[in-house]
Amino acid sequence: MNWPSAVYQQRVRDGVLKHDEAQERVVLLFDQLCKELNIYQPAVHTSNSGLFGSLKSLWQKPVPSPKGIYLVGSVGRGKSMLMDLFYEQTSVQHKLRTHFHVFMQETYKKFHVLKQQSPKGGDPIPDLAKELAQKAWLLCFDEFQVNDIADAVLLGRLFENLFTLGVVVVATSNVKLSQLFQNRPGADAFKPFIKVLQQNLVEVELNAAQDYRLGRAGDEQRWLIPCNDENTAKLDHIFLRESHGKPIKEETLTVMGRSFVVTKAAGDVARFSFEQLCDVVLGVGDYLALAQRFKVLIIDNIPMFNPENVNAIERFTMLIDVLYEQHTKLYVSAAADCEHIYRKEDRRAFFERTISRLNEMQSQSWGNS
Repeated sequence: MNWPSAVYQQRVRDGVLKHDEAQERVVLLFDQLCKELNIYQPAVHTSNSGLFGSLKSLWQKPVPSPKGIYLVGSVGRGKSMLMDLFYEQTSVQHKLRTHFHVFMQETYKKFHVLKQQSPKGGDPIPDLAKELAQKAWLLCFDEFQVNDIADAVLLGRLFENLFTLGVVVVATSNVKLSQLFQNRPGADAFKPFIKVLQQNLVEVELNAAQDYRLGRAGDEQRWLIPCNDENTAKLDHIFLRESHGKPIKEETLTVMGRSFVVTKAAGDVARFSFEQLCDVVLGVGDYLALAQRFKVLIIDNIPMFNPENVNAIERFTMLIDVLYEQHTKLYVSAAADCEHIYRKEDRRAFFERTISRLNEMQSQSWGNS
């Protein structure tokens, strides 16, 4: 295997990456974690390794679980790139790399299935944790965040069980561990879980100086301002072009047994108003099903955001996270550019990741691979 730092340096020499001292410090920490993982086997897998593995465990001193890495920093500094580099180079076979939204959606599905199967309302969390750990004992999460009290409660109990089973976690985030789910109802009940994370993860701050998502060549106009008849006509033309002239029809997606109706679909293109996507009760599962079905999404009439439509803002950020992860091509008409669509300064940091991702998604090459 190659160490992450060796691959990083080669990509710098090849001109794929620019040398960055902050990134280089982080990649050396990933080297160390790779070395620790090479000699580590979690209990949940050792116990399933047959007679030889059981006998071997009698005389071999168990190796303690390595601490994972919680990589935090501003948007666009290379957190996901460095985690992916580590994930590609580690020799661990039972591993999973996923966006945290997607992980939570899949976890809820499994939780409800196990709960239904559990006799007399038993606790499905231990079985869920064991099932996850047996499939992958190295979990790498992009954009780790907690925005919902239901997520907070489930996560606390699930991750305590995962860490007990010897699972190692690596995560990227824009929020420091101590600030997860803070200033929200129920935050005090979440603090014990933050301590568990701090015991099992090393928090590393990536202080790269440059936002590498900005200034990319070959941009085309995909964010149309303002919301008027002229830009509606432009989106009509884009719809026709991207769908290759296929007829517009209604299509129904199934999400966890529910129907999600796409009123305007043609080929691999879907079109919605902002209200249809973000002013109604939709969640990650709906957005994921949408992004997995359609390669291109068109959204009409994105308004200026304000404190009165905070739920719509949170759904919009969730939607962009999913579209970004699925590399979906996005065209919109909006009341303002993405830098100024949300003006409330006390939650500006909440929207920074979304702004950075929207800037990157306006590149002409985005969604064309």
